[in-house]
Amino acid sequence: MDHFTSALLSIYDQLIVTDKNGTIMKSTGTVNTLFHTIKSANVGGSIKDVEQDLFSTSLAEEIMGKNEKRSFMQSSWQGHELLMTAYPIESGAWVWAYKEIKDSYPDTSRGQSGSLLESKKPTFPFVIRSKPMLDVLHKMQMVCDVSATVLLLGESGVGKEIAARAIHNMGNRSDGPFIPVNCGAIPENLIESELFGYVEGAFTSARKEGAKGKFTLAHKGILFLDEVGELPLNVQVKLLRVLQERVVTPIGSTTSHPVDIQVIAATNKSLEKMVKKGEFREDLYYRLHVVPIHLPQLRNRVDEIPHLVQFFLQKYNTLYNRKVAFTPDAIDLLCIYQWPGNVRELENTVERLVITSGIPEVDVALVKEVLPFKGPKPPSLPVIDFLMPLQEAVDLVEEQLINMAMEQYKSLKLAAKVLEVSQPTMSRKYKKLRNKMEEASFSPVDKRAILEEQINQRLRSIAVVTAAIIPAEEVISLQKNMNRQTSYSQKLKQKLTMIQEKEGVIEWVFIFIMTEDGRLIHLVADKGFVIEPGEEYMGPPEMVNVAYQAFNGKAGVTPIYEDRYGEWKTSFAPIIDDDGNIVAIVGCDYSKAYFNSEMQRLRKQLNIHV
Repeated sequence: MDHFTSALLSIYDQLIVTDKNGTIMKSTGTVNTLFHTIKSANVGGSIKDVEQDLFSTSLAEEIMGKNEKRSFMQSSWQGHELLMTAYPIESGAWVWAYKEIKDSYPDTSRGQSGSLLESKKPTFPFVIRSKPMLDVLHKMQMVCDVSATVLLLGESGVGKEIAARAIHNMGNRSDGPFIPVNCGAIPENLIESELFGYVEGAFTSARKEGAKGKFTLAHKGILFLDEVGELPLNVQVKLLRVLQERVVTPIGSTTSHPVDIQVIAATNKSLEKMVKKGEFREDLYYRLHVVPIHLPQLRNRVDEIPHLVQFFLQKYNTLYNRKVAFTPDAIDLLCIYQWPGNVRELENTVERLVITSGIPEVDVALVKEVLPFKGPKPPSLPVIDFLMPLQEAVDLVEEQLINMAMEQYKSLKLAAKVLEVSQPTMSRKYKKLRNKMEEASFSPVDKRAILEEQINQRLRSIAVVTAAIIPAEEVISLQKNMNRQTSYSQKLKQKLTMIQEKEGVIEWVFIFIMTEDGRLIHLVADKGFVIEPGEEYMGPPEMVNVAYQAFNGKAGVTPIYEDRYGEWKTSFAPIIDDDGNIVAIVGCDYSKAYFNSEMQRLRKQLNIHV
């Protein structure tokens, strides 16, 4: 058995041997970090408990019931990707083998000679050191050898043109031209001739010999249409034809000629919203939206910032013949800045510091001179009418801020800096928070209830603040005249829509009133709500009971419930007038999928096994 174990450990990281009932007889591994916190993985424990502690669900019973070898991928709460293989051995025992897959992706393009993607990496400098950008690189690798249209999405400055050049560099069109076009920089009266070209005599100022357009120049290569949302509608029509038929007709010509190109478009705008406003053709949107790739903001890939700083530092030290270095504290400060201009702003900042630094080391003081860390204060929030114990409110806000900081920066050091507390204080508070969530005496049900309450507190707070910013007098006036076309109806609808769009995770925001006989009536909601004003809502008891409690002055959050519109979790809070009377309630609907994703995020963040 020892030789057998040694052979398997040369392939896998962890081996667990169980009897036919799943009781662990032996547990050994070469990478202990995956299992050292899981008490159930010790001898005498149960493989079902190990599976639940690692993955929240267990397939052990199903596997043993079929009595055959199985291999599959699982994602642990800690964020590890594990290849798990289980197979029966003599006497009915089982071997469970686990292999951690690092920096790997499901490879659907593997041929007989191995992975196609392994050989496809940009050969020019393209800094990728974060999981979000590795996901982007994977998608780029998948599209670089096909002619499908790619749409690069993301804020200004995230590196969309760099990504387009990387696709060109990695793909089978790398020997062909890369033709970039900034659709927002060309005057509207010239953009058609720039893209499609023209023949002699096409217009008054046309060259005698005519001119080739960008589509023709990009033949056998890639055409990059940056800021594609700026294209005029009349040009969009012609662009759609070229994308569909891959033929170009120059201005003034009746002859079309084919082009062999891949089109990569990019925009920092929401084309979907532009379509709804009539500013962008819907058919062109779908033609461009074949393979969308979203480049994340720099503030969402903090772990990449130190590498980018070093890359730009080397670039500009060489360019300007300098030997400037950044102190560790200066790099930490760059990591907690929000970077509204993304990578472009970071590069400009590093270049400026290299040029203007009069000393060989850039420290925190110099960074603060060039970056506006203290922006304008947000407008003061309205007074919250719903009272809660002060210490409970303080603890709730503190826990949320600590969770947000750790989720974004994944570093006690950086989280302490952004929250402006000492590192020992941050470490103590975070440890206290984790201990609170990881008490060993809690059953899985208790742990889930605690996690759910953490989410409920946040959803309850959103409902309370939302109710506080709804003017009670407007609600009262609307009750007197429930015509949806009244100014009060339109104002409240706009305000609720703004709240829904700003939060981003709320499915619907609505206001209910209650009749004397206890019926819930929809008064007004955001523009996407499915119930008509004046219509009665008839839902399950678990939802209606929390709504009734809100009419009695108690804000609350429902459990997950199902009605004819879907599966939801809803937070309610009362709307109170100046005399302290409850005139209505506001509700915020969250989908079951959102709640589950938040539960999983919190489990991973706090390393909670449910």
